Amino acid sequence: MAGVVNIPWYATVFRGDKFELALREIAPVSLRYGATDFEVLRSNDDRYRFMQLGYFEEKDDFERYWYGPEFNQWRADHTSWYQVPVVYGFFDRVARG
Repeated sequence: MAGVVNIPWYATVFRGDKFELALREIAPVSLRYGATDFEVLRSNDDRYRFMQLGYFEEKDDFERYWYGPEFNQWRADHTSWYQVPVVYGFFDRVARG
């Protein structure tokens, strides 16, 4: 069943703009792992708050992306740029308009 993953990110102080660029780098990599689409959203009210969305046919495809070499390296390179823990949620799509 098709689903959407929501990854909430919170950038550390003074790194919001750099973290946005870093997310723009890693988000498209999801397409290599079976994502049909992706989005990165930045809050207007809290410029350190981000939401990364990925649209996948299978949760396994998302997990291959999340635990894959590109994302592992990205997290290692940017580990001090965001607050941990990062707890993603995978949602089944039940309706769409």
